[in-house]
Amino acid sequence: MSVEETTEDRKKRFRQMAQGALSLNVAFVGVANGLFPAFREAGSLDAEGLSVRTGMDRDYLVRWMDAAYAFGYLEESSSGRFRLTADGEAMCPDAEDTLMPVAVGSVLSAHMAERAAACMRTGERPGEVVLGERKTILPWFGSMIEANFAPLFSQQILPKLPIFGEVDERSGTVVDLGCGNGWYLLLLAKRFSRLKGVGLDGFGENVRQASEKAKKTGLSDRLRFEEGDIRHYPLREPVDVFVMNRALHHVWTDRETVFSFFRKHLSSRGAVVIWEPAWPESRRELREPVRRPLAFQGLSEHVQGNRLLSPGEIADAFREIGFTSTVLSFANGNETVIVARPGV
Repeated sequence: MSVEETTEDRKKRFRQMAQGALSLNVAFVGVANGLFPAFREAGSLDAEGLSVRTGMDRDYLVRWMDAAYAFGYLEESSSGRFRLTADGEAMCPDAEDTLMPVAVGSVLSAHMAERAAACMRTGERPGEVVLGERKTILPWFGSMIEANFAPLFSQQILPKLPIFGEVDERSGTVVDLGCGNGWYLLLLAKRFSRLKGVGLDGFGENVRQASEKAKKTGLSDRLRFEEGDIRHYPLREPVDVFVMNRALHHVWTDRETVFSFFRKHLSSRGAVVIWEPAWPESRRELREPVRRPLAFQGLSEHVQGNRLLSPGEIADAFREIGFTSTVLSFANGNETVIVARPGV
């Protein structure tokens, strides 16, 4: 027989949740300003040394170091210098299994909640510009998505997608619509030595990061990234594969244009590979702990003028243009990949 939670127990539970949010806020400051990598490179630092390394204000750094120490990201030595703890090391953006996306996602979620609270009063849906309203968040958006989803793609999704091997055999081209910081195409180009790629994104910051990554990895001869609208992109020859990585719901209101674009420009042997968060058929599923983040994403997408899609909706849209679809499910059903080809 379960014991009913008391008012004080409930207050304690919520205060613990609030402390978790505060901890991630502190971590975000360190991520956004390169403080965690500075400590890792130096070994140990005081506020003056951290200021010299990062160019940040010393007095702000003193207060941040107090907070980072309080929440367990820093440890203090007898000399008054600080070094990273294991949790601090995990916040370095290039750490293996980095926790950086958790910190960035927490602050982004707070921003989206504030925008939803204000827009709810008027019905305004300002669109994707809200992602660029916080100058310290946007530069980390692509890296957050990459860290969250690249391992899933590489380890579980890609082995289920033989189409990319087929494209590689004929030195074909993959066009990524809504490419973000380019991680998807970069991963493909590293895995398949003859495959070429074109990435298109509406945010100039994402295109800049993607182009820099391609140059640093020696892949700029096979990969090209451009800023533009995925609904109005000129193509001179048929495309072997179109991919959209968690981007279709951003243009769903204009899906007739998008799906006509696929039908017009896809080669007869090609495919469209769509990766989307899988909105459940039943609201009850949102109560499951693994699906709760999806419910909040649904709210934040509404602010951006979007809504999340069920796999069946996407398959139906391809059927309407004469394509056949294969629906694949990953991450406990939270992620779906749909491979669509021109119908026989």
